Amino acid sequence: MDNLLSIVTFIPGAAALILLVFLRGDDAAAHRNAKWVALIATGMTFLVSLFILAEFDPSNTGFQYVEEHSWLLGMQYKMGVDGISVLFVMLTTFMMPLTIAASWNIDKRVKEYMIAFLLLETLMLGVFMALDLVLFYLFFEAGLIPMFLIIGIWGGKERIYASFKFFLYTFLGSVLMLVAMVAMFADAGTTDIPTLMNHQFSSDGFTILGVPIVGGMQTLMFLAFFASFAVKMPMWPVHTWLPDAHVQAPTAGSVVLAAILLKMGGYGFLRFSLPMFPVGSDVLTPLVLWLSAIAIVYTSLVALVQQDMKKLIAYSSVAHMGFVTMGIFAANQQGVDGAIFQMISHGFISGALFLCVGVIYDRMHTREIDAYGGLVNRMPAYALIFMFFTMANVGLPGTSGFVGEFLTLMGVFQVNTWVAAVATSGVILSAAYALWLYRRVVLGDLIKESLKSITDMTGRERAIFTPLVVMTLLLGVYPALVLDIIGPSVEVLVANYNAAIGDGSLVASAASH
Repeated sequence: MDNLLSIVTFIPGAAALILLVFLRGDDAAAHRNAKWVALIATGMTFLVSLFILAEFDPSNTGFQYVEEHSWLLGMQYKMGVDGISVLFVMLTTFMMPLTIAASWNIDKRVKEYMIAFLLLETLMLGVFMALDLVLFYLFFEAGLIPMFLIIGIWGGKERIYASFKFFLYTFLGSVLMLVAMVAMFADAGTTDIPTLMNHQFSSDGFTILGVPIVGGMQTLMFLAFFASFAVKMPMWPVHTWLPDAHVQAPTAGSVVLAAILLKMGGYGFLRFSLPMFPVGSDVLTPLVLWLSAIAIVYTSLVALVQQDMKKLIAYSSVAHMGFVTMGIFAANQQGVDGAIFQMISHGFISGALFLCVGVIYDRMHTREIDAYGGLVNRMPAYALIFMFFTMANVGLPGTSGFVGEFLTLMGVFQVNTWVAAVATSGVILSAAYALWLYRRVVLGDLIKESLKSITDMTGRERAIFTPLVVMTLLLGVYPALVLDIIGPSVEVLVANYNAAIGDGSLVASAASH
């Protein structure tokens, strides 16, 4: 089918437009209609995206379903997917109907809320499909606006502070990326991403104010892109916006933030940093590996002392993204495979954990850990679901959480045993904070009067968790579902990277003498 990618990308945007133009009123019927339009649109998007996966050929390591049209001012509208991006598209379309279903209790500005989420889905899908620098940047930056509004309008008490912090952090990082994109266009004469992936940017070393820049332009461009993607991931020490954003965002906002938006940083490293600036990546790999290892240990320790459930899970997300950046910059098959697998798996698991917090927040309107205890006595189904995802988050074998962490550690171990050793301690710490949270919220006697009338999960809530449980188990038992799709593309990425490093290291050593 022609234009399949554009159809998938713009179904949610079209639904947002329909809501904006045709839906009137602010009564219960209008609210119900807005929710159903959003749910049907996101569900249709997922069903149509299945055609992409059905016809996708993993053995073809190039871009597939490519659409190319001339656009505004001679710019290219170019879309396509390869083995690295196709699963991020599927993750996005899979999670969005669940987040809309999880928002069924929203009763404030429902039409605007649904429009924001529908636009966000279109922009996130665009990021993973864009094959033109300008188009990528437009989707990448525009995605900030709906999320800014979701946190700022439907968030908690400190929502204004959190939304501005989120916006400023992610926007400032992207300004440097824009400067690098202009430099890339000046050097290569094109904004076409596949062409740029094969273009050799200068790696001749030079000095700035007496400071030798090993890897030359590639290192500077890498740093500019790194500023944007590291904030988006987020990597330590530019992670501080994430816990605030998570705590203040509504439940569905937290789910989208954890499951999809954070993955744009990792995707950026795979699409731009490694293939376009291999020498720059190689020069700065030790820095990235150690930042990742510090992030895993530091944020796990910080998670141990949190009193707010969402904040604890948010710090856990930063730690898990540390495994992703480590795996990517190990730049070998196991490392990159593990990093992509970890991102997909983390989408299901962290999204489910934020939904778990949302279930009891809807009933008690507090996220304080001390306000709970003994929920297993009144909510056995909830206790079981929460236990399952807690174990998956820890990386229990048989769940998808284990496969990603194991592969990334295998990849990193081949590159730097000390980094791997430090990161492995994070696995032990994650068991400590996750099980400690579970024990305090779910286990024990039901002492608090306020909890004695709490009800177990509704049919709607159980239906939301069912596909997440299935995917987490399925990928844990049969990881080839993901690895077979990403494997050939990753193999080409790693081979090209190593070939470029072979040439570039000679250049770098010549420059240093």
